[in-house]
Amino acid sequence: MMAAIGAALAGGEVTLLEKNEKTGKKIYITGKGRCNLTNACAPEDFFNHVISNGKFLYSAFYQMDNQGVMDFFEEAGCRLKTERGERVFPVSDHSSDVIAALNRQMEKEQVKVLLKTPAESLLFDRDNNRVRGIRLADGCELAADAVIIASGGKSYESTGSTGDGYRFAKQAGHTIRDIHPALVPFTVKEEWCKRLQGLSLRNVSIELLKDKKKIYDGFGEMLFTHFGVSGPLILSASSYYVKKYDNMPVRLCIDLKPALTIEQLDKRLVRDFEESRNRQFKNALDGLLPAKLIPVIVELSGIAPEKKINEVTKQERNRLTELLKRLELTVTGTRGFAEAIITQGGVNVKEVNPSTMESKLVQGLYFAGEVLDLDAVTGGFNLQIAWSTGHLAGISAVKKKEREEQ
Repeated sequence: MMAAIGAALAGGEVTLLEKNEKTGKKIYITGKGRCNLTNACAPEDFFNHVISNGKFLYSAFYQMDNQGVMDFFEEAGCRLKTERGERVFPVSDHSSDVIAALNRQMEKEQVKVLLKTPAESLLFDRDNNRVRGIRLADGCELAADAVIIASGGKSYESTGSTGDGYRFAKQAGHTIRDIHPALVPFTVKEEWCKRLQGLSLRNVSIELLKDKKKIYDGFGEMLFTHFGVSGPLILSASSYYVKKYDNMPVRLCIDLKPALTIEQLDKRLVRDFEESRNRQFKNALDGLLPAKLIPVIVELSGIAPEKKINEVTKQERNRLTELLKRLELTVTGTRGFAEAIITQGGVNVKEVNPSTMESKLVQGLYFAGEVLDLDAVTGGFNLQIAWSTGHLAGISAVKKKEREEQ
């Protein structure tokens, strides 16, 4: 949609092919239906949140940066607000308002939208090494001076992102970097995790380790589930995990009290234990931990649940302190494309011109968004990549045609 609007604003005659019965199905479910549409961080900070091929994005981002995206949606009638972590949402908390703004702009710029119209293949003028249009699933052919592939990746296939773009790219001779589900929950080995299903932890820090090598560390919010762990912190960690260690066992270490050093935490425990000296151990942690977590920590600590606090040894207290600072889980893999927010991997960006998003292999063919080997952590950064690359691809396609006609 952003590519279509960019092309139309540049003066192009634009047709958008949408295989679903309505536009924006993927947007509809993002941010749990609220649509975290960008991040209001400083522009130079944006690239620190990009995992794959950040330098490739420079031209696209600076032609339509996060402030440009916010201005675009505000002007299109979608009022915005900024929340914790500089995440930007519609004031209404409804992703449908983001879709409506894009649809209004397409209508205003006279973009022709064909719903329930899947593309089957690209059409080429091989003599001149150009794309010349699209063949539809019903066999009809649409002639075009330029084609923009903005079909997403393979995550959430129910929204229509079934990997079509990779097939089209291969027809044009492009190579596809290995694709993996990213921003995706982890499955874990430990059975006790299931007992914590539904428990959300805020302000914790985690480390992801393969042997002694650190894959990721971060601070934020996580969630225990019936299969493992999820939440913003885990989703961001997963994108670093799948890049090199997909489906390999790794250690996830959770610091439940990151604001305290081990010495400070020990002093806190000594103080708490002094106040609860005649209580049983299993009943003495309610000032320190969420109720649901206490039985699991008691069990993992190895301290007898009925033991009186004044009988807990220093060695046992030290073990508890270490457990609270380093609660370990074994990650066994991810929940796959069915639950992945984005796809990591895609069209090799070395075969695409970063200044225009045009294919270096076939003239008139452009790429935008998740179909490219570009991805970032959670927080609105992936949608920003989509807006920036889509906008640049749309404008570039029309400008090139104008130059050729001069």
